[in-house]
Amino acid sequence: MNRITTIAFDADDTLWHNENLFEEHHQKYCQLLSEYHEAKTVEKTLFSTEMKNLELYGYGVKSFMLSSIETAIELTQGAIPSEELKRIIEFGQQMLKHPVELLDGVEKTITQLSEDYRLILITKGDLRDQERKIAKSGLSHCFEHTEVVSEKNVETYSRLFHRLAIEAKQVVMVGNSLKSDVLPILDLGGVGVHIPYHLTWEHERIDTTPTHHDSFHELSSIRELPELIKGLVTP
Repeated sequence: MNRITTIAFDADDTLWHNENLFEEHHQKYCQLLSEYHEAKTVEKTLFSTEMKNLELYGYGVKSFMLSSIETAIELTQGAIPSEELKRIIEFGQQMLKHPVELLDGVEKTITQLSEDYRLILITKGDLRDQERKIAKSGLSHCFEHTEVVSEKNVETYSRLFHRLAIEAKQVVMVGNSLKSDVLPILDLGGVGVHIPYHLTWEHERIDTTPTHHDSFHELSSIRELPELIKGLVTP
């Protein structure tokens, strides 16, 4: 019997590009503050500020903007001109307005899998921005359910699956983050599929890969997913 009934997907950097926008902002931000500090100091201080504020602001562009402004004020001891603070805000606004750019093979793969499986989308971040990206992606009709969460961990997945009457062992979770997408589903008894993105936010990095786990799989492209799923459900 086919035990896989549901395929869950992460969104950012799994279905569409996201971290590249943050990388572009980082470069502009470091350039803006270059007369005050070297890039390494700016990056280190900004990340520290983001981690300190994570419990208050959560994830997403707006949180990033607030931490960027706070860091700029700290690193310049309050001397940064208001015009430069305005530029930081504009950087964030540009990110929030940026078109949704699907990764190669996503549209075809999602459409194909939606014909045979229950697809759900699980993403964390700012609700308004994530809803915008989901709507603009052109993929929303393929998903039976979409969920924007404040954190992605065992507890979050467990509550969601319970609410949707899904058994974790029947779920394949696909994402670019080992920490947020793969490890929690493995802990719950499901299948974790890792599709790395070429950029990874420092907060999402972990030192080990669960290659020893029978339910862990790593792909180089989402195009390979249908064949993997086919193998998982073959008796």
